[in-house]
Amino acid sequence: MSNDRNVLGGDLEPCGSDPITGFYRDGSCTTGPEDLGSHTVCAVVTKEFLEHQLAVGNDLVTPRPEYDFPGLHAGDRWCIVAARWQEAYEAGVAPPVVLAATHARSLEVLELDALRQHAADVPADPSSLL
Repeated sequence: MSNDRNVLGGDLEPCGSDPITGFYRDGSCTTGPEDLGSHTVCAVVTKEFLEHQLAVGNDLVTPRPEYDFPGLHAGDRWCIVAARWQEAYEAGVAPPVVLAATHARSLEVLELDALRQHAADVPADPSSLL
């Protein structure tokens, strides 16, 4: 197992397996040098987020079997590109974030306070959200 850390400083937890997510399609928002987009934010995608992404040219709805991509539906957990989350945040349609499953590398692009405002999980120690 990797020693990847989440934005709260703990071990990176799995993001989603139905559909199987992650740049490496391992269910986790792990990242590496091949992941040029930084697919590090574990989001629970919403209808508004998916519509916004489609409008800005990032089609997350249409299945792309050649990339092992099933197409997303509201409620799916998916490792999204940090800059795309920021774009949605600035547009007022940022999806909820699973902090424990969001890779610490996302903090190179995003502010932790912004992520905390959209937290979908409650960590074992809720004081870490303060």
